[in-house]
Amino acid sequence: MRMCAPVGGLLAALAMLFGMAMAFAPKPRITWERREVHLEKFHEPGIFNYSVLLLSEDKTTLYVGAREAVFALSAHNISVKQHEAYWRVSEDKKAKCAEKGKSRQTECLNYIRVLQPLSARALYVCGTNAFQPACDHLNLTSFKFLGRNEDGKGRCPFDPAQSYTSVMVDGELYSGTSYNFLGSEPIISRNSSHSPLRTEYAIPWLNEPSFVFADVMRERPDGVDSGDDRVYFFFTEVSVEYEFVFKLMIPRVARVCKGDQGGLRTLQKKWTSFLKARLICSRPDSNLVFNVLQDVFVLRAQGLKEPVIYGVFTPQLNNVGLSAVCAYNLSTAEAVFSRGKYMQSTTVEQSHTKWVRYNGAVPTPRPGACINREARAANFSSSLSLPDKTLQFVKDHPLMDSSVTPIDNRPRLIRSDVNYTQIVVDRMQALDGTVYDVMFVGTDRGTLHKAVSLENEAHIIEETRLFEDPEPVQTLLLNSEQGRRFVYAGSSSGVVQAPVAFCEKHATCKDCVLARDPYCAWNQATEACVALQPTDGPSRDLIQRMSGDTSACPDETKSFRQHFFKHGGTAELKCSQKSNLARVVWTFQNNELEPEGPKYRLVGRKNLLISSLSEGDSGVYQCLSEERVGNRTALQVVAKHVLEVRVLPRTPAASTRPAVRAEGDRTLLRVPTEPTPGPPAQTPAPPPPSPAPTSVSCRPKTVINTVPQVHSEKTMYLKSSDNRLLMFLFLLFFMLCLCLVSYNCYKGYLPGQCLKFRSAVLLGKKQPTADFSEFEQSVKETLVEQGSFSQQNGGQPRPALDTGYETEQDTMASRVPTDREDSQRLDDLPARDRPFDVKCELKYADSDADAD
Repeated sequence: MRMCAPVGGLLAALAMLFGMAMAFAPKPRITWERREVHLEKFHEPGIFNYSVLLLSEDKTTLYVGAREAVFALSAHNISVKQHEAYWRVSEDKKAKCAEKGKSRQTECLNYIRVLQPLSARALYVCGTNAFQPACDHLNLTSFKFLGRNEDGKGRCPFDPAQSYTSVMVDGELYSGTSYNFLGSEPIISRNSSHSPLRTEYAIPWLNEPSFVFADVMRERPDGVDSGDDRVYFFFTEVSVEYEFVFKLMIPRVARVCKGDQGGLRTLQKKWTSFLKARLICSRPDSNLVFNVLQDVFVLRAQGLKEPVIYGVFTPQLNNVGLSAVCAYNLSTAEAVFSRGKYMQSTTVEQSHTKWVRYNGAVPTPRPGACINREARAANFSSSLSLPDKTLQFVKDHPLMDSSVTPIDNRPRLIRSDVNYTQIVVDRMQALDGTVYDVMFVGTDRGTLHKAVSLENEAHIIEETRLFEDPEPVQTLLLNSEQGRRFVYAGSSSGVVQAPVAFCEKHATCKDCVLARDPYCAWNQATEACVALQPTDGPSRDLIQRMSGDTSACPDETKSFRQHFFKHGGTAELKCSQKSNLARVVWTFQNNELEPEGPKYRLVGRKNLLISSLSEGDSGVYQCLSEERVGNRTALQVVAKHVLEVRVLPRTPAASTRPAVRAEGDRTLLRVPTEPTPGPPAQTPAPPPPSPAPTSVSCRPKTVINTVPQVHSEKTMYLKSSDNRLLMFLFLLFFMLCLCLVSYNCYKGYLPGQCLKFRSAVLLGKKQPTADFSEFEQSVKETLVEQGSFSQQNGGQPRPALDTGYETEQDTMASRVPTDREDSQRLDDLPARDRPFDVKCELKYADSDADAD
């Protein structure tokens, strides 16, 4: 059995994912927690699934499509809501949806899926509408729906879980979605009043696609390209080229022409320009292939000759969380569609290959091409005039043999242990004039990665946690307005607005330069890390080195903290190191420490823990950040501590607590002692603090006094009252137990001696009862059969047989009747009043009696 090289490489890559994942783990240099940075958030109570974002043309309003609602927010502060419009489902539609087996609480609602600009005063909105997709116009002046209720079939999915994409081109909606309730008929269509078109319902055209993105590529003014506007669709579908036991996924890019009007006889009301090709995103040297497309962003910026397409990919068997970002030039895709080879269906015995390259003659005009100048010169003014031979060829050969390869034939970014879901890209010029493409990538954990390609390597500048709870980022939108640049992230719980950079969070020049952020530079005049503006150029006051060279940064004087500790105690020295790429190095008296033994240990990989303090541990401790950038190693002092270990004299037990007196910015310790008989004891003066190193000219910012013997008044009180507290608890427990025993004894629950004690206690309180002791002996004689024992032979009394009935005492006769009297009275009763078992003979009570 033969297998083609691309598929063989794909299968090999899927088998090697576990082994290769750890080789691609560029860490974000800094991780910003949500509480550390300023983020704006919008959430409307009771509304979820904020999955569609649209920025107004003037970039001042952000439109948000959610479940059963559309909101208009301020683009500069999304927490400010300007307008809202609700589009809810009627109870009748909910009932019909529930009858089809769908959830009334979740699926049978109206999920907004299409939010496109229709004009300057209206938006085109479509929703799932309880599995009955519908579209309407939203008036931006009154911000109300006009109530047109157009059929959304083919424009919006039925199921909110189905994939979809759409783009509005000159008032016409181009969409990719499913055309039926079950989602089994995928379609790429154009909804136009005069020329609606759609794809052929055939597996070679679309085979279980998952739509991702759609955008329009305008015709170039010089007419070098196809001569018509093209609409590109990006999706992942099941492979038709190869057939395996499992479904092999292939990322695709498809193209249709805006001027397409369908065929006259063949492909009537169908696309005559539909072609699709494979997207390649792999690392050849490691056989890593990423074959599932997650999101696409088209970068357009000044200075770019053509748009650049960025895509986020993951492997099909993604058990290790691998993700990649690949970039493509538009011209590469255009070359595949305009000059590439076609593929044709074939049957190859004992092979997985089902489609091969077509090497036969290609009809003229070229199948799938847009109507350009050459076609018009040949009297083909529209697709309606194309010959049937060309139309039949494109109907049978929609798949291209050539693939669209990425720039530099490798991914821009590969990351392990995370799944990328969304991407937007901004273009920023550094101070040296170099232009960088900054990638903002959302993850399935609700974080945002900012990355840039530097010297053939990817550098993740920072990671920002956008949401309080981990949840996937469903959509990203970039606002690249000059002077105010934001990234908007939508999720199931709400929308978050984040600036493109947190320059002000870098406190030192070295930290600002080591960030290698194109948006940030160190201002020597203000001694702060500031955000660059597009108009900023090279300046003596601004320092920015994208190489990470910190030699231009001035020397910094680090303030220190002074500590006093008790001899034999334990000290923990803090180090606020933020970089994930740096190694923390602790020094003592300028000598590096090895925090691995019992004396020194690292707490949280940053703080230094010193055990068994002695006078020799007094001195200067420094926390250094050692970060390697390329061939350079950058060192910077993050924290400095001056430690002094004191041996304090023991004070008498009756001494008063020490007094702490603060003077200015220093804390002085004074331990007075209580006078004793004899000569008055002098209060020892506090020892002077250790002098700071001569190289440090500044005074300590804060002085921390840590003396374990010094207790607060509350602590001293607790220690002195420990015995009394324990005694009180013991007495309380004893009283509770005594009360419990007394109560049970009183109720008669405890037998034996307790009952005698109870009788003795209650003897005088209760009235004497009648004495029936004279009848006790006669009762006992009655319960014992006559002649059952003999006083002479010392035999034991034998009790009478138990008939199962209790005998009441005859209080009226003042004596207990005998068995013979009872029997006589029973015989005198009428038959109907006698007990049913009175005449039952005892010998038949035993089941074995019949056997005798």
